[in-house]
Amino acid sequence: MIRSSHGAGGRRATLPRRLLIAAVAALIPALAGCEAGVHAPTQLWHPPTDGTGRVVHGIDIRDMFVLGAAPDSSLAAGQSAGLFFALFNNAAPDRLLSISAPGTAKSVRLPGGTVSLAQRKVVLLTGPQPKVILTGLMRALQGGSFIRVVLTFQKAGSVTLDVPVLPRAQYYSTFSPAPSPTPKPTPADKAAPTPSATATTGSTATPTPSPTASS
Repeated sequence: MIRSSHGAGGRRATLPRRLLIAAVAALIPALAGCEAGVHAPTQLWHPPTDGTGRVVHGIDIRDMFVLGAAPDSSLAAGQSAGLFFALFNNAAPDRLLSISAPGTAKSVRLPGGTVSLAQRKVVLLTGPQPKVILTGLMRALQGGSFIRVVLTFQKAGSVTLDVPVLPRAQYYSTFSPAPSPTPKPTPADKAAPTPSATATTGSTATPTPSPTASS
């Protein structure tokens, strides 16, 4: 009788536990589907990166980094560098107007000049080909360092990020470096003008005598 009573009690105690496990298991796909429908994190770019990010006025800036040179080397001043990141706009439509890297690059080139950010859309300014270029580096950049980057949006305003410089190695060894700047021609590179033909100095033209009538 004791064993029977203990077994019945054990079955009664096990039943709610089984129901709880089943309920949690049923909620997992529902929560995942809800999250995918609202924020769609699985549709965003998730590389194995140490890049930085921030959310500003509903715009999610993700995995931003600068691609540096190979390990034990650096990008020299005057060169260009690629800036990689992804944007997800969870707010009203906006536009990325400009990017600057004060103290690091003379200018930052955006694809098309500006970047349109539709509502609830992802914009991948990612690799392996760089789409955003830091031009005219003002100092050498080495992997492991950080630079300051300012993004200016039409509605969300400006946001400043400390962005890491990642060496071009391992996962990033397949990424393409930024194109080298085209050197400007110097005066010595210009072709010298071809001298035009001139009359010989000291020579004078002899006039041709005109014919005269016979006397």
